[in-house]
Amino acid sequence: MDGRNGEERIVHEVAIVVPKRVREEEEEGDCVEVLVSELKKRGMVVDRVVGLADEFLKVAAPLETLGSAAAELHIRKPTRLGIDLPFEVQGSEAFFRQPDGSLFSWFERFHCYQHLLYGIVNSDGYDVTLKLDDKEFCWAAGESLVRRLESEGVIKQMFPLHDELNRKELLKTWALNWWNFTNQPIDQIYSYFGAKIGVYFSFLGMYTRWLLFPALLGIIVQMIDFGSLQFLVLPSFFVSTILWAALFLQFWKRKNAALLARWQINYLVGPSQGYRFIGMEWSSLPFPKELIKNLGNEKFKEKEAYQRYEWFAYRKRFRNDVLVIMTIICLQLPFELAYAHIYEIITSDTIKFLLTAIYLLIIQYLTRLGGKVSVKLINREINESVEYRANSLIYKVFGLYFMQTYIGIFYHVLLHRNFMTLRQVLIQRLIISQVFWTLMDGSLPYLKYSYRKFRARKKKKSEGGPSTGKILIASRVEKEYFKPTYSASIGVELEDGLFDDFLELALQFGMIMMFACAFPLAFTLAAVSNVMEMRTNALKLLVTLRRPLPRAAATIGAWLNIWQFLVVMSICTNSALLVCLYDQEGKWKIEPGLAAILIMEHVLLLLKFGLSRLVPEEPAWVRANRMKNVTQAQDMYCKQLLRSISGEFSSMAKTQQDSE
Repeated sequence: MDGRNGEERIVHEVAIVVPKRVREEEEEGDCVEVLVSELKKRGMVVDRVVGLADEFLKVAAPLETLGSAAAELHIRKPTRLGIDLPFEVQGSEAFFRQPDGSLFSWFERFHCYQHLLYGIVNSDGYDVTLKLDDKEFCWAAGESLVRRLESEGVIKQMFPLHDELNRKELLKTWALNWWNFTNQPIDQIYSYFGAKIGVYFSFLGMYTRWLLFPALLGIIVQMIDFGSLQFLVLPSFFVSTILWAALFLQFWKRKNAALLARWQINYLVGPSQGYRFIGMEWSSLPFPKELIKNLGNEKFKEKEAYQRYEWFAYRKRFRNDVLVIMTIICLQLPFELAYAHIYEIITSDTIKFLLTAIYLLIIQYLTRLGGKVSVKLINREINESVEYRANSLIYKVFGLYFMQTYIGIFYHVLLHRNFMTLRQVLIQRLIISQVFWTLMDGSLPYLKYSYRKFRARKKKKSEGGPSTGKILIASRVEKEYFKPTYSASIGVELEDGLFDDFLELALQFGMIMMFACAFPLAFTLAAVSNVMEMRTNALKLLVTLRRPLPRAAATIGAWLNIWQFLVVMSICTNSALLVCLYDQEGKWKIEPGLAAILIMEHVLLLLKFGLSRLVPEEPAWVRANRMKNVTQAQDMYCKQLLRSISGEFSSMAKTQQDSE
């Protein structure tokens, strides 16, 4: 459904994969025919496409059907009065439209599709026998048809489809538009992919634009000799980068708040929709049912039970965190130190480069294994929502990556104080990491896609297809089916592919910030890398992968805390680098030099935390709009309450007069 120019365009946004029928003739009770019939009864438009080995049902929902589903789900949407109200079909004109002109966002539409599909139940009051070729099974009364077909293996997959018109437009204005280096159509990205991906690309674009300042400063520091003032260059560059990073993160919060206001996304959205929320209903809290059942019986015992349960949840999370930390110390730390020591004693640069490449490949496998173990640990934790569980996973897995990425570099800094080797390691890490992530982002999905097409063609030939000539895959929906999903390298339970993209940015940020004094040109390499990253990620999402499932997260979540942590770490590491550098070269005496660096470190820490108070997290117009909306909501509710009270008193007075 596309609402631009006030016209409704029917778009098939979901595909259902079912087996291709062996028999040509139709038989009574055929489960696929029953499914198509029920979909049409629910008001959906179905287009059937026969592929090489499977049949595809492309499903579209007109605006009227989506509106009915949204009303049944009580989806809360912002109105023109600034108040979030449950959607009603009759009052649809009162609700805000999306940036592309449509009434519902991609996340809301997909939520409605799920409700429509899984809401098909057997309402006949008796069991129905369904058939698929020679297989028969029973569809019980009151049972969901889609869930039944999934359990029987009839529905193989359901996945969102690309909208060709919008996809080609994004390819033209975004992925293939290299002239706009950091400018991106963020509103179009949000409308097509959802809030989570829209926020990510907005963050990536802003980060890349802000990188231009330290990149230019790094070139000046690296290339120009300042003569007698050279000893002040690195400390000045260090101070500038720390202030730059602190200001960037603070201004990103303002940018994020402006985006949410422009997209009409409210923080106070229920946890079932995946937003970050302040209040929750009792039914959504992860407390045991017996606690909810006995709520209010005995207040003292009730309070004691909730406190016990709360601390039990904290204890389980603390236990898992300790387990991850001990694993890092006992298993990964010796491996990292062994690599750093071998790298130091090798003399050949070629062998060092190969050793680094092999080391990074091994570490990627080990860290992914650690990520999957972290997922299993998190499944045993008690978290308030899926987003809380995802944040817990991010912290644990980033701890593994932080150790494997930086411990070898710390080894060169603290033990050997060899800055030439340190710069060599940083260059190799940045180059190899960029090549590795580019291959992972671009080549691996394409290889998976090609291999799946090859298997399908080979299977078709073995089943009696044409022996000569190439078997063509003509339908676009089947090509979408062969494409891999946008999934995280650590698994699909809690995170999608944005986990790897955010992780890549965080590791890059830590590399260039924590060792800024050792290699100022790293900021330039990072800026060039990010410009390429924006385009390769766009091509990956639009061409080589399926359309991602929408996620409604309103911020970058735990990654912001990780970046704040990396800024603090960079203050400490660069201070240590300056101490080692000036002590080694004899520019300063160690006592006054060390004292000056320690004072500078403490001042920077104060400035870093002080800037978070000096720069507001929201623009003034966002705060003004929010206050206006709150005032309007209070006025409306007060008027409704007064009318309700007046009506009750009037009815009471009338009843009293009648009785007299």
